[in-house]
Amino acid sequence: MITFLILLALIAFALYRFLKHPKFGKAPSGERLTLIQNSPQYKNGKFENQSFTPDLAEGASMTGVLFEFFFKKVERKVPTDLIPSVKTNLHELPIDQDVLVWFGHSSYFIQLEGKRFLIDPVFSGNASPIPGTTKSFKGSDIYTVEDLPEIDYLLITHDHYDHLDYDTILKLKSKTKKIITALGVGSHFEFWGFPAENIIEKDWFSKIELDEKLTLYTAPSRHFSGRSFKRCNTLWTSFILETKDFKMYLGGDSGYDKHFAEIGEKYGPFDIALLDNGQYNEKWKYIHNMPEDVVTAMKDLKAKRVFPVHSSKFALSLHSWDEPLTKVTELNSLSENPIPLITPMIGEKVELKNEKQEFKQWWRNIR
Repeated sequence: MITFLILLALIAFALYRFLKHPKFGKAPSGERLTLIQNSPQYKNGKFENQSFTPDLAEGASMTGVLFEFFFKKVERKVPTDLIPSVKTNLHELPIDQDVLVWFGHSSYFIQLEGKRFLIDPVFSGNASPIPGTTKSFKGSDIYTVEDLPEIDYLLITHDHYDHLDYDTILKLKSKTKKIITALGVGSHFEFWGFPAENIIEKDWFSKIELDEKLTLYTAPSRHFSGRSFKRCNTLWTSFILETKDFKMYLGGDSGYDKHFAEIGEKYGPFDIALLDNGQYNEKWKYIHNMPEDVVTAMKDLKAKRVFPVHSSKFALSLHSWDEPLTKVTELNSLSENPIPLITPMIGEKVELKNEKQEFKQWWRNIR
């Protein structure tokens, strides 16, 4: 009995020490917490979505989900081949080129109107606070922070580990001018040593005039947040990036809801929309789009072209790695008035204003 109690105490102490690691960030407090509490999105001690959003769909339970993940035999294909990629030299890109370069999952680089944006970068090879538990697919990590030029604006949609990566963020400190994110997320950045004056935190429906050519808006998504046991103490967001003659919707993580149509009506139409398409499951369909939702959302947004993201780098769900791109491509082609899809390889240049640019279905025939 004494041995058991000692072992239990050691485990508890190890867990306590682990949770004290700076990677978990810091909960909002002080003036930041006061600002949060005044947000229309903050109710009953936490941020809430526009519509009621249960953690799991009707009939599902967390016990059942955990059993499926760890004990049930599920045919889930992961790539044994290398994920194909192209290594674009970002340092040598002419500043007047309007391009996007995808790094897999929901991480990407945008160069627009002479400014450089980096969105939700994860270059550590891991999408979990526990090392080695959610590793990136072979070949999907060809880029490092050293491959990036100086970043004018680092955009963070929310604070989950597959979007806000501690190791990556620390390495970006010396080359990031400004951080733009949702309410509360700045607390992590200040805790990690970023100057408060370089952090811009906004509620939904905010307008940020970056310069005379570029405007950024924040808008709702249907998701949640949290880096430890407490959830929804920071806000999650989507972004609209706008120039005089060009608009992009940067969706972040989201389940389907009325906000897509509302955003399309208020800010659209969009030349390009990036939409959450991957790591989905019927059991958590309210917080991640199912492929059929993506096809509906792209029409709600009035998008001219759509880039389905949140796939091809990590296995965070039970579907096969290539299913998101396969399904959304097929469903879109069968829909009325299909919308052109942007499906580059990791590292391949996407020409933002070239509506005729074509992409191969590179995920086909990869084992």
